[in-house]
Amino acid sequence: MADTFAARIPSGRLALAAVGGVALGPLDGRYSAAVAPLVDYLSEAALNRDRVAVEVEWLIHLTGNRVLPGTEPLTSEQQAGLRSIVTEFDTDAVAELGVIEKVTVHDVKAVEYFIGRRLPGLGIGHLTPLVHFGCTSEDINNLSYALGVQGAVRNVWLPAARSLVAKIGEMAQANRTISMLSRTHGQPATPTTLGKELAVFAHRLGRQLDRIAATEYLGKINGATGTYAAHYAAVPGADWQDVARAFVEGLGLTWNPLTTQIESHDWQAELYADMARFNRILHNLATDVWSYISIGYFAQVPVEGATGSSTMPHKVNPIRFENAEANLEISNALLDTLAATLVTSRWQRDLTDSSSQRNIGVAIGHSLLAINNVLGGLGRLDTAEKVLAGDLEQNWEVLGEAIQMVMRAEAVAGVPGMDNPYERLKELTRGQRVDAARMQEFVSGLGLSPEAEQRLLALTPAGYTGIAAQLVDHLGA
Repeated sequence: MADTFAARIPSGRLALAAVGGVALGPLDGRYSAAVAPLVDYLSEAALNRDRVAVEVEWLIHLTGNRVLPGTEPLTSEQQAGLRSIVTEFDTDAVAELGVIEKVTVHDVKAVEYFIGRRLPGLGIGHLTPLVHFGCTSEDINNLSYALGVQGAVRNVWLPAARSLVAKIGEMAQANRTISMLSRTHGQPATPTTLGKELAVFAHRLGRQLDRIAATEYLGKINGATGTYAAHYAAVPGADWQDVARAFVEGLGLTWNPLTTQIESHDWQAELYADMARFNRILHNLATDVWSYISIGYFAQVPVEGATGSSTMPHKVNPIRFENAEANLEISNALLDTLAATLVTSRWQRDLTDSSSQRNIGVAIGHSLLAINNVLGGLGRLDTAEKVLAGDLEQNWEVLGEAIQMVMRAEAVAGVPGMDNPYERLKELTRGQRVDAARMQEFVSGLGLSPEAEQRLLALTPAGYTGIAAQLVDHLGA
């Protein structure tokens, strides 16, 4: 046998499968602490807890509104007992559900039986037939997913994203007057301020967060093909649309009146498209900041005891931003797939959405991880003002734009000798460096009006930023 690693240690790759706590994916392993808050909303256990909650609330809703003849509203003690099935949902409950599902081979049916087992102990065993009454599995699933995604976005992802945008806004304000050489197409261009450039990102990201915060989370509870057929067959006298609307809205969701067996998931596609757009803008920020670090505009504050390179001890690598790039790309690959897949279902139902939705937590988790990395990376940056100033001083040719525009204005005002301003500046500056002395010599020889000449002679690259600092104020508008 060849002397290979596998041959020498044949069981080495198998042994880890039996080790407790070993995760296949990084979100459940290396990065679990960073995404832990999402577990309470988007894990399999959270989904089952929310399924239990929806079933319990449906039972309370049906009895509380006397929808079925012969039913009476539950007492406050009975309602509290039912809701305690949700609040006391723990690892033992998860294990019990797993055992039931092995028999039912159906996760939602297992939830129904799980609840039914507990009703006799609450003194309402006679209501067991009302558990899951009139429901198809997707009546429970769509509401459970909506509640989980809503909670994850509103309580975990959005607060983290808003903290990041606030940090970028703070940096924009702190650097609003710090002049910086622009680089359009990677080449020296009209100066700006570092604060204004950061404000652009804060503004862009903030707009996406406003869209995400305004998301409608839709839900339905209308039976096997969305027709309420079973409902009216059983209780023809009830206004089932009104019952359904009140229930869905009572969960804090928006009622969808027209569906097939599934709620159409369009709201999810809209949300994931907005989140992916936020991710892409954040990716742009990460690559820009990485580039500014590489040319020395930002200095990274070293973490005491940390290693930048295993062989080059001088290095402080921008790993937070690189990590964010990778995680944003992974998140978007999943978000884009979810948005594309979930809006399609063959005829009245297929199961592609079932498998797809189990990856919602992974998609949002990688985005949350990236947000935390960028936030951490920004917190360890110092602005290298001397580097920024030195770069501007080496690029006086960027004033060519200002000079030719003044010449154009002078020509309109009737000042002679202002012909072909663009061409004259192009000859002076294109593809070559021009220092302060050469630029001022050129200006002095143009024959400008005294006021215009003095204005241009006083202009420096660092001072040629227009109202960049003032534009930062739009963040507070």
